[in-house]
Amino acid sequence: MKKRSINTVGLTFGAGAYLIWGSFPLLIQLSKFASPFETVVWRVVFGFLFAALLVTITKTWGQIMALVKTPKKLVWVAVAAIFIFINWQVYVVAVVTGNVIETSLGYFINPLVTVMFAVILLKEKLRRMQWVALSVGFIAVVVLTIDYGRPPWIAIILALSFGTYSLAKNRVGRNIGALQSFTIESAAVLPIAIIQLIVVASFGPVMLLSGPMEAAVLIGFGIMTAVPLILFGAAASRIPLSMIGFIQYLTPVLQFSAGYFILGEDMPPVRWIGFGLVWVSLAILTSDALRKKPILPIVEAL
Repeated sequence: MKKRSINTVGLTFGAGAYLIWGSFPLLIQLSKFASPFETVVWRVVFGFLFAALLVTITKTWGQIMALVKTPKKLVWVAVAAIFIFINWQVYVVAVVTGNVIETSLGYFINPLVTVMFAVILLKEKLRRMQWVALSVGFIAVVVLTIDYGRPPWIAIILALSFGTYSLAKNRVGRNIGALQSFTIESAAVLPIAIIQLIVVASFGPVMLLSGPMEAAVLIGFGIMTAVPLILFGAAASRIPLSMIGFIQYLTPVLQFSAGYFILGEDMPPVRWIGFGLVWVSLAILTSDALRKKPILPIVEAL
């Protein structure tokens, strides 16, 4: 009974995280007055300040100090910090430049990346249907490359960076709370964010200082982006990556819907074919996982 309760809590946290992430293309539109690089800076800064405030309120700085004294775990937190910073940098730039649908592709193919990690990192032997799913996914990437006139780099980078982030967060596990882990992650990339802000300021005005409305939007966005990451960290420490893989489809479905139905991005016929192949690949992978034991979470064998 206790195990079921924990899984339910984990699923709730995970679903909440993916639902919020799915709404971000619309939220980012509110901050288009600022450079996407500045937007990411304030995501780091105010995400950290918000998390630090919560840690202070909950009086859990001791957990953070304990993790700092555990180099092995700290390395995984650092890995998570670097890759989620890369993920968000690419994501915000992509949304602002009108590539929301391609960002959704990145999160659609993330389960295929997890399977690929299992093959490369764990040397696992895949079942026949898993190979079929990967093959169909590869064909989809080729089709989309033809359609875009280039490989779908945005989608590929998002999938690889978030897949690595998921691996790192799961590796940290239950030894530290999601809030405390996120606080350290944000602190780890603060120096990078500050350097980035200096570079942004050298090219033009800092929009946070341009008025109260602009400041409110950027501060609010920074706080808002912290919430799903904390929820995701809480979910990753309670449920296996295989279970997370099923609920993560919420985000790309919402992103695709926002890009196509609300923001009016183009979907030429060839692109529909490419996305259709991706969805077929995911259907094969999902049905195979439901019939047989899914690939063991990568972290269990590291």
